[in-house]
Amino acid sequence: MKSNDWLHGFRHSSPYINAHRGRTVVLTIPGDAIEHGNFINIIHDIALLSSLGVRLVVAFGARPQIQTRLDGAGAESSFAQGLRITPEQQLPMVMEAIGGLRAFLESQLSMGLVNSPMHNARIRVSSGNYVAARPVGVLDGIDFGYTGRVRRVDVAGIEKLLELGHIVLLPPMGYSPTGDAFNLSYEDVGSQVAAALQAEKLLVFIDDEGLLEEDGSLIRELSARQASERLAAGAVTGHDAALLRAACDACVKGVRRAHIISYVNDGALLEEMFTRDGSGTLVSGDNYEQIRQARVEDIGGILELIQPLEEQGVLVRRSREMLETEIDRFVVAERDGTIVGCAALYYYPEEQAGELSCFAVNPSYRRAGRGDDILAMVEKLAKAQGIQNLFVLTTQTEHWFRERGFQISSVQALPGPKLASYNAQRKSKVFVKPL
Repeated sequence: MKSNDWLHGFRHSSPYINAHRGRTVVLTIPGDAIEHGNFINIIHDIALLSSLGVRLVVAFGARPQIQTRLDGAGAESSFAQGLRITPEQQLPMVMEAIGGLRAFLESQLSMGLVNSPMHNARIRVSSGNYVAARPVGVLDGIDFGYTGRVRRVDVAGIEKLLELGHIVLLPPMGYSPTGDAFNLSYEDVGSQVAAALQAEKLLVFIDDEGLLEEDGSLIRELSARQASERLAAGAVTGHDAALLRAACDACVKGVRRAHIISYVNDGALLEEMFTRDGSGTLVSGDNYEQIRQARVEDIGGILELIQPLEEQGVLVRRSREMLETEIDRFVVAERDGTIVGCAALYYYPEEQAGELSCFAVNPSYRRAGRGDDILAMVEKLAKAQGIQNLFVLTTQTEHWFRERGFQISSVQALPGPKLASYNAQRKSKVFVKPL
Protein backbone atom coordinates (compact mmCIF):
# COMPACT_ATOMS: atom_id res chain seq x y z
CA MET A 1 0.00 0.00 0.00
CA LYS A 2 1.34 3.38 -0.97
CA SER A 3 2.24 5.63 1.97
CA ASN A 4 0.48 8.97 2.21
CA ASP A 5 2.87 10.42 4.81
CA TRP A 6 3.77 13.18 2.36
CA LEU A 7 0.10 14.11 2.02
CA HIS A 8 -0.41 14.33 5.78
CA GLY A 9 2.72 16.46 6.18
CA PHE A 10 1.81 18.73 3.28
CA ARG A 11 -1.67 19.38 4.63
CA HIS A 12 -0.40 20.12 8.13
CA SER A 13 2.19 22.55 6.79
CA SER A 14 -0.58 24.88 5.61
CA PRO A 15 -0.79 26.94 8.85
CA TYR A 16 2.95 27.58 8.72
CA ILE A 17 2.87 28.50 5.03
CA ASN A 18 0.18 31.08 5.82
CA ALA A 19 2.02 32.30 8.91
CA HIS A 20 5.34 32.87 7.08
CA ARG A 21 3.96 34.43 3.90
CA GLY A 22 5.10 38.05 3.74
CA ARG A 23 7.39 37.67 6.77
CA THR A 24 11.11 38.44 6.71
CA VAL A 25 13.52 35.60 7.42
CA VAL A 26 17.31 36.04 7.53
CA LEU A 27 19.55 33.05 6.74
CA THR A 28 23.21 32.97 7.70
CA ILE A 29 25.17 30.38 5.75
CA PRO A 30 28.86 29.65 6.45
CA GLY A 31 31.33 29.04 3.67
CA ASP A 32 31.71 25.43 4.87
CA ALA A 33 28.02 24.84 4.14
CA ILE A 34 28.44 26.11 0.58
CA GLU A 35 31.12 23.47 -0.01
CA HIS A 36 29.04 20.66 1.53
CA GLY A 37 27.24 18.11 -0.66
CA ASN A 38 23.86 19.00 0.88
CA PHE A 39 24.10 22.64 -0.20
CA ILE A 40 22.23 22.04 -3.46
CA ASN A 41 19.25 20.89 -1.39
CA ILE A 42 19.47 24.08 0.68
CA ILE A 43 19.36 26.07 -2.57
CA HIS A 44 16.23 24.17 -3.59
CA ASP A 45 14.65 24.83 -0.20
CA ILE A 46 15.47 28.55 -0.44
CA ALA A 47 13.75 28.60 -3.83
CA LEU A 48 10.70 26.92 -2.31
CA LEU A 49 10.53 29.45 0.54
CA SER A 50 10.75 32.29 -1.96
CA SER A 51 7.94 30.82 -4.07
CA LEU A 52 5.77 30.59 -0.94
CA GLY A 53 6.10 34.33 -0.34
CA VAL A 54 8.76 34.36 2.39
CA ARG A 55 10.90 37.51 2.25
CA LEU A 56 14.46 36.19 2.32
CA VAL A 57 17.79 37.77 3.19
CA VAL A 58 20.83 35.51 2.87
CA ALA A 59 24.07 36.49 4.64
CA PHE A 60 26.89 34.17 3.63
CA GLY A 61 30.37 33.49 4.94
CA ALA A 62 33.54 32.76 3.00
CA ARG A 63 36.16 31.66 5.53
CA PRO A 64 37.34 28.45 3.83
CA GLN A 65 37.27 30.13 0.41
CA ILE A 66 39.35 33.05 1.73
CA GLN A 67 41.76 30.60 3.34
CA THR A 68 42.16 28.69 0.09
CA ARG A 69 42.88 31.92 -1.81
CA LEU A 70 45.47 33.08 0.74
CA ASP A 71 47.13 29.67 0.89
CA GLY A 72 47.37 29.64 -2.90
CA ALA A 73 49.21 32.96 -2.77
CA GLY A 74 51.49 31.80 0.04
CA ALA A 75 50.08 34.48 2.36
CA GLU A 76 50.17 33.93 6.11
CA SER A 77 46.86 33.93 7.99
CA SER A 78 46.48 35.36 11.47
CA PHE A 79 43.54 35.23 13.87
CA ALA A 80 42.74 36.85 17.20
CA GLN A 81 39.60 36.84 19.34
CA GLY A 82 37.84 34.67 16.80
CA LEU A 83 38.41 37.13 13.93
CA ARG A 84 40.68 37.03 10.91
CA ILE A 85 43.26 39.82 10.82
CA THR A 86 43.08 41.43 7.37
CA PRO A 87 46.23 43.37 6.42
CA GLU A 88 45.93 45.85 3.57
CA GLN A 89 47.95 43.68 1.18
CA GLN A 90 45.57 40.74 1.72
CA LEU A 91 42.34 42.70 1.23
CA PRO A 92 42.28 42.26 -2.60
CA MET A 93 42.52 38.49 -2.19
CA VAL A 94 39.77 38.49 0.43
CA MET A 95 37.53 40.54 -1.87
CA GLU A 96 38.32 38.22 -4.77
CA ALA A 97 37.31 35.13 -2.78
CA ILE A 98 34.10 36.75 -1.54
CA GLY A 99 33.23 38.09 -5.00
CA GLY A 100 33.69 34.70 -6.58
CA LEU A 101 31.49 33.06 -3.98
CA ARG A 102 28.80 35.69 -4.46
CA ALA A 103 28.76 35.00 -8.20
CA PHE A 104 28.53 31.26 -7.52
CA LEU A 105 25.54 31.73 -5.20
CA GLU A 106 23.79 33.94 -7.74
CA SER A 107 24.32 31.27 -10.40
CA GLN A 108 22.91 28.54 -8.14
CA LEU A 109 19.83 30.61 -7.34
CA SER A 110 19.33 31.26 -11.06
CA MET A 111 18.97 27.61 -12.04
CA GLY A 112 15.77 26.58 -13.82
CA LEU A 113 16.39 23.16 -15.32
CA VAL A 114 13.40 21.08 -16.36
CA ASN A 115 12.65 18.20 -13.93
CA SER A 116 14.44 20.04 -11.10
CA PRO A 117 12.96 21.81 -8.04
CA MET A 118 14.18 25.11 -9.54
CA HIS A 119 12.16 24.80 -12.75
CA ASN A 120 10.18 28.01 -13.42
CA ALA A 121 11.41 29.54 -10.14
CA ARG A 122 12.77 32.67 -11.89
CA ILE A 123 14.30 33.98 -8.67
CA ARG A 124 15.61 37.53 -8.65
CA VAL A 125 18.72 37.96 -6.53
CA SER A 126 20.00 41.38 -5.48
CA SER A 127 23.11 42.42 -3.61
CA GLY A 128 24.90 45.69 -2.98
CA ASN A 129 26.29 48.14 -0.46
CA TYR A 130 23.53 47.72 2.11
CA VAL A 131 25.88 47.25 5.08
CA ALA A 132 28.04 50.11 6.30
CA ALA A 133 31.06 49.05 8.33
CA ARG A 134 33.68 50.41 10.65
CA PRO A 135 37.13 49.00 11.42
CA VAL A 136 37.63 46.79 14.45
CA GLY A 137 40.77 48.83 15.06
CA VAL A 138 43.42 47.89 17.59
CA LEU A 139 42.43 45.49 20.39
CA ASP A 140 44.89 44.37 23.08
CA GLY A 141 47.73 45.74 20.99
CA ILE A 142 46.64 43.87 17.84
CA ASP A 143 45.84 45.85 14.70
CA PHE A 144 43.04 44.04 12.86
CA GLY A 145 43.64 46.02 9.68
CA TYR A 146 40.69 45.82 7.29
CA THR A 147 38.62 43.54 9.48
CA GLY A 148 35.46 45.39 10.47
CA ARG A 149 32.13 45.32 12.25
CA VAL A 150 28.65 46.27 11.09
CA ARG A 151 28.02 49.97 11.64
CA ARG A 152 24.68 50.56 9.93
CA VAL A 153 22.17 48.65 7.81
CA ASP A 154 20.32 50.27 4.90
CA VAL A 155 16.91 49.04 6.01
CA ALA A 156 14.94 51.09 3.46
CA GLY A 157 17.03 49.79 0.57
CA ILE A 158 16.68 46.15 1.62
CA GLU A 159 12.94 46.54 2.27
CA LYS A 160 12.35 47.88 -1.25
CA LEU A 161 13.99 44.81 -2.74
CA LEU A 162 12.04 42.45 -0.49
CA GLU A 163 8.79 44.16 -1.50
CA LEU A 164 9.69 43.38 -5.13
CA GLY A 165 10.10 39.71 -4.26
CA HIS A 166 13.90 39.67 -4.54
CA ILE A 167 16.18 37.51 -2.42
CA VAL A 168 18.74 39.88 -0.89
CA LEU A 169 22.23 38.38 -0.86
CA LEU A 170 24.65 39.93 1.62
CA PRO A 171 28.37 39.07 1.49
CA PRO A 172 30.64 39.34 4.53
CA MET A 173 31.77 42.77 3.35
CA GLY A 174 30.93 46.25 4.51
CA TYR A 175 31.80 49.69 3.20
CA SER A 176 32.59 53.04 4.79
CA PRO A 177 31.97 56.64 3.64
CA THR A 178 35.72 56.90 3.05
CA GLY A 179 35.45 54.32 0.27
CA ASP A 180 37.13 51.54 2.25
CA ALA A 181 35.94 47.93 2.22
CA PHE A 182 36.05 45.76 5.33
CA ASN A 183 36.08 42.02 5.87
CA LEU A 184 33.16 41.22 8.21
CA SER A 185 32.01 38.26 10.25
CA TYR A 186 29.01 36.73 8.48
CA GLU A 187 27.47 36.00 11.91
CA ASP A 188 27.64 39.71 12.71
CA VAL A 189 26.08 40.62 9.35
CA GLY A 190 23.21 38.16 9.78
CA SER A 191 22.48 39.12 13.38
CA GLN A 192 22.65 42.88 12.84
CA VAL A 193 20.59 42.79 9.63
CA ALA A 194 17.93 40.59 11.25
CA ALA A 195 17.68 43.01 14.16
CA ALA A 196 17.56 46.08 11.92
CA LEU A 197 14.78 44.55 9.80
CA GLN A 198 12.96 43.23 12.90
CA ALA A 199 12.87 39.89 11.13
CA GLU A 200 10.47 37.15 12.09
CA LYS A 201 13.29 34.62 12.27
CA LEU A 202 17.06 34.39 12.09
CA LEU A 203 18.23 30.98 10.87
CA VAL A 204 21.87 30.13 11.55
CA PHE A 205 23.39 27.08 9.85
CA ILE A 206 25.85 24.84 11.67
CA ASP A 207 27.47 21.46 10.93
CA ASP A 208 25.85 19.71 13.92
CA GLU A 209 22.14 19.06 14.45
CA GLY A 210 22.12 22.23 16.55
CA LEU A 211 23.86 23.20 19.79
CA LEU A 212 24.74 20.12 21.82
CA GLU A 213 25.08 19.36 25.51
CA GLU A 214 28.31 17.84 26.81
CA ASP A 215 26.76 14.37 26.50
CA GLY A 216 25.99 14.99 22.84
CA SER A 217 22.25 15.50 23.25
CA LEU A 218 20.56 18.33 21.38
CA ILE A 219 19.68 21.53 23.21
CA ARG A 220 16.16 22.08 21.94
CA GLU A 221 15.45 25.55 23.29
CA LEU A 222 17.13 28.41 25.14
CA SER A 223 15.87 31.81 26.14
CA ALA A 224 18.18 34.73 25.42
CA ARG A 225 18.83 34.90 29.17
CA GLN A 226 19.81 31.24 29.35
CA ALA A 227 22.00 31.61 26.27
CA SER A 228 23.81 34.56 27.84
CA GLU A 229 24.36 32.59 31.03
CA ARG A 230 25.90 29.69 29.10
CA LEU A 231 28.20 32.04 27.23
CA ALA A 232 29.26 33.81 30.43
CA ALA A 233 30.00 30.48 32.10
CA GLY A 234 32.11 29.29 29.17
CA ALA A 235 29.76 26.36 28.56
CA VAL A 236 29.78 27.09 24.81
CA THR A 237 33.14 27.67 23.13
CA GLY A 238 34.75 28.14 19.74
CA HIS A 239 32.66 28.90 16.69
CA ASP A 240 29.52 27.63 18.44
CA ALA A 241 29.90 30.50 20.90
CA ALA A 242 30.03 33.02 18.07
CA LEU A 243 26.88 31.54 16.53
CA LEU A 244 25.01 31.49 19.84
CA ARG A 245 26.10 35.05 20.61
CA ALA A 246 24.80 36.21 17.22
CA ALA A 247 21.47 34.47 17.82
CA CYS A 248 21.20 35.86 21.34
CA ASP A 249 22.05 39.43 20.23
CA ALA A 250 19.39 39.32 17.52
CA CYS A 251 16.70 38.19 19.99
CA VAL A 252 17.67 40.84 22.53
CA LYS A 253 17.28 43.46 19.78
CA GLY A 254 13.79 42.39 18.80
CA VAL A 255 13.99 39.34 16.53
CA ARG A 256 11.27 36.97 17.70
CA ARG A 257 13.19 33.74 17.27
CA ALA A 258 16.59 32.54 16.17
CA HIS A 259 17.21 28.94 15.17
CA ILE A 260 20.55 27.16 14.94
CA ILE A 261 20.04 24.34 12.43
CA SER A 262 22.09 21.82 10.47
CA TYR A 263 23.38 22.38 6.95
CA VAL A 264 24.28 18.67 6.82
CA ASN A 265 20.79 17.23 7.40
CA ASP A 266 18.66 17.34 4.27
CA GLY A 267 15.43 19.27 4.87
CA ALA A 268 16.41 20.86 8.19
CA LEU A 269 15.40 24.30 6.86
CA LEU A 270 11.94 23.14 5.77
CA GLU A 271 11.47 21.15 8.97
CA GLU A 272 12.17 24.28 10.98
CA MET A 273 9.83 26.45 8.95
CA PHE A 274 6.89 24.10 8.45
CA THR A 275 6.58 21.81 11.47
CA ARG A 276 5.46 22.62 14.99
CA ASP A 277 8.61 21.57 16.83
CA GLY A 278 11.04 22.52 14.07
CA SER A 279 14.65 21.40 14.06
CA GLY A 280 17.89 22.37 15.77
CA THR A 281 18.15 24.77 18.69
CA LEU A 282 15.67 27.59 19.23
CA VAL A 283 16.88 30.79 20.88
CA SER A 284 13.97 33.02 21.85
CA GLY A 285 13.55 36.41 23.41
CA ASP A 286 11.33 36.95 26.44
CA ASN A 287 9.17 33.84 26.81
CA TYR A 288 6.41 35.88 28.45
CA GLU A 289 5.08 36.59 25.00
CA GLN A 290 4.04 32.91 24.91
CA ILE A 291 2.51 32.91 28.39
CA ARG A 292 -0.88 34.51 28.89
CA GLN A 293 -4.17 34.42 30.74
CA ALA A 294 -6.21 31.36 29.76
CA ARG A 295 -9.38 31.61 27.69
CA VAL A 296 -12.39 29.32 27.36
CA GLU A 297 -11.11 28.00 24.02
CA ASP A 298 -7.96 26.74 25.82
CA ILE A 299 -9.89 24.21 27.91
CA GLY A 300 -9.45 21.39 25.40
CA GLY A 301 -5.70 21.94 25.29
CA ILE A 302 -5.47 22.09 29.09
CA LEU A 303 -7.42 18.84 29.46
CA GLU A 304 -5.16 17.12 26.94
CA LEU A 305 -2.10 18.37 28.82
CA ILE A 306 -3.16 17.41 32.35
CA GLN A 307 -4.93 14.10 31.62
CA PRO A 308 -1.74 11.96 31.63
CA LEU A 309 -0.66 13.54 34.93
CA GLU A 310 -4.10 12.90 36.43
CA GLU A 311 -3.86 9.24 35.41
CA GLN A 312 -0.44 9.02 37.07
CA GLY A 313 -1.80 10.55 40.26
CA VAL A 314 0.42 13.63 39.97
CA LEU A 315 -2.55 16.01 39.65
CA VAL A 316 -6.04 15.98 41.12
CA ARG A 317 -8.68 15.23 38.49
CA ARG A 318 -10.56 18.20 37.07
CA SER A 319 -13.65 17.96 34.92
CA ARG A 320 -14.33 20.12 31.91
CA GLU A 321 -17.16 21.77 33.86
CA MET A 322 -14.77 22.69 36.67
CA LEU A 323 -12.29 24.17 34.22
CA GLU A 324 -15.03 26.22 32.59
CA THR A 325 -15.93 27.84 35.91
CA GLU A 326 -12.31 28.38 36.97
CA ILE A 327 -10.64 29.22 33.65
CA ASP A 328 -9.99 32.81 34.76
CA ARG A 329 -7.61 31.43 37.40
CA PHE A 330 -5.38 29.78 34.80
CA VAL A 331 -2.37 30.93 32.80
CA VAL A 332 -1.15 28.93 29.81
CA ALA A 333 2.02 28.64 27.76
CA GLU A 334 1.16 28.50 24.07
CA ARG A 335 3.40 27.48 21.21
CA ASP A 336 2.12 27.71 17.65
CA GLY A 337 -1.48 27.23 18.75
CA THR A 338 -0.73 24.34 21.11
CA ILE A 339 -0.97 24.54 24.91
CA VAL A 340 2.37 23.26 26.24
CA GLY A 341 2.02 24.37 29.88
CA CYS A 342 -0.50 25.63 32.40
CA ALA A 343 -0.96 26.60 36.04
CA ALA A 344 -3.75 27.97 38.22
CA LEU A 345 -3.65 30.54 41.03
CA TYR A 346 -6.22 30.42 43.84
CA TYR A 347 -6.44 33.40 46.18
CA TYR A 348 -7.14 33.30 49.94
CA PRO A 349 -7.48 36.99 50.82
CA GLU A 350 -7.84 36.68 54.59
CA GLU A 351 -4.49 34.90 54.88
CA GLN A 352 -2.92 36.92 52.01
CA ALA A 353 -1.94 33.56 50.58
CA GLY A 354 -2.18 32.03 47.12
CA GLU A 355 -2.15 28.44 45.94
CA LEU A 356 -0.23 27.35 42.88
CA SER A 357 -2.24 24.46 41.47
CA CYS A 358 -2.68 22.32 38.35
CA PHE A 359 0.91 23.03 37.32
CA ALA A 360 1.78 21.05 34.20
CA VAL A 361 4.29 21.28 31.35
CA ASN A 362 4.45 19.12 28.25
CA PRO A 363 7.43 16.71 28.70
CA SER A 364 9.01 17.94 25.44
CA TYR A 365 9.42 21.46 26.89
CA ARG A 366 10.45 20.82 30.48
CA ARG A 367 14.17 21.21 29.82
CA ALA A 368 13.63 24.50 28.03
CA GLY A 369 12.78 26.43 31.21
CA ARG A 370 9.07 26.65 30.41
CA GLY A 371 8.14 25.70 33.98
CA ASP A 372 10.28 28.52 35.35
CA ASP A 373 8.60 30.99 33.03
CA ILE A 374 5.10 29.87 34.05
CA LEU A 375 6.08 30.08 37.73
CA ALA A 376 7.45 33.58 37.19
CA MET A 377 4.16 34.66 35.60
CA VAL A 378 2.11 33.19 38.47
CA GLU A 379 4.32 34.94 41.03
CA LYS A 380 3.89 38.21 39.15
CA LEU A 381 0.10 37.84 39.22
CA ALA A 382 0.17 36.85 42.90
CA LYS A 383 2.17 39.92 43.89
CA ALA A 384 -0.24 42.13 41.94
CA GLN A 385 -3.07 40.73 44.08
CA GLY A 386 -1.22 41.41 47.32
CA ILE A 387 -0.36 37.79 48.02
CA GLN A 388 2.51 37.48 50.45
CA ASN A 389 2.96 33.70 50.50
CA LEU A 390 2.55 31.25 47.64
CA PHE A 391 2.00 27.61 48.57
CA VAL A 392 1.81 24.39 46.60
CA LEU A 393 0.75 20.83 47.41
CA THR A 394 2.83 18.16 45.71
CA THR A 395 3.39 14.43 45.87
CA GLN A 396 6.21 13.92 43.35
CA THR A 397 7.94 17.20 42.49
CA GLU A 398 9.10 18.55 45.84
CA HIS A 399 12.73 18.93 44.77
CA TRP A 400 11.80 21.10 41.79
CA PHE A 401 9.96 23.50 44.07
CA ARG A 402 12.66 23.45 46.75
CA GLU A 403 15.24 24.46 44.16
CA ARG A 404 13.07 27.50 43.39
CA GLY A 405 12.77 28.87 46.90
CA PHE A 406 9.82 26.90 48.30
CA GLN A 407 10.23 25.65 51.85
CA ILE A 408 8.59 22.68 53.54
CA SER A 409 5.63 23.57 55.75
CA SER A 410 2.89 21.74 57.65
CA VAL A 411 -0.62 20.87 56.60
CA GLN A 412 -1.92 22.84 59.59
CA ALA A 413 -0.38 26.01 58.13
CA LEU A 414 -2.76 25.89 55.16
CA PRO A 415 -5.49 28.54 54.91
CA GLY A 416 -8.71 27.46 56.62
CA PRO A 417 -10.76 26.67 53.47
CA LYS A 418 -7.87 24.71 51.94
CA LEU A 419 -7.24 22.82 55.19
CA ALA A 420 -10.90 21.80 55.32
CA SER A 421 -10.68 20.27 51.82
CA TYR A 422 -7.25 18.68 52.24
CA ASN A 423 -7.21 15.05 51.05
CA ALA A 424 -5.28 13.13 53.68
CA GLN A 425 -5.18 9.99 51.51
CA ARG A 426 -3.00 11.68 48.88
CA LYS A 427 -0.48 12.67 51.58
CA SER A 428 0.53 15.75 49.62
CA LYS A 429 3.43 17.74 51.06
CA VAL A 430 3.03 21.47 51.59
CA PHE A 431 5.66 23.94 50.38
CA VAL A 432 5.53 27.70 50.84
CA LYS A 433 7.45 30.54 49.18
CA PRO A 434 7.40 34.09 50.57
CA LEU A 435 6.91 36.66 47.80
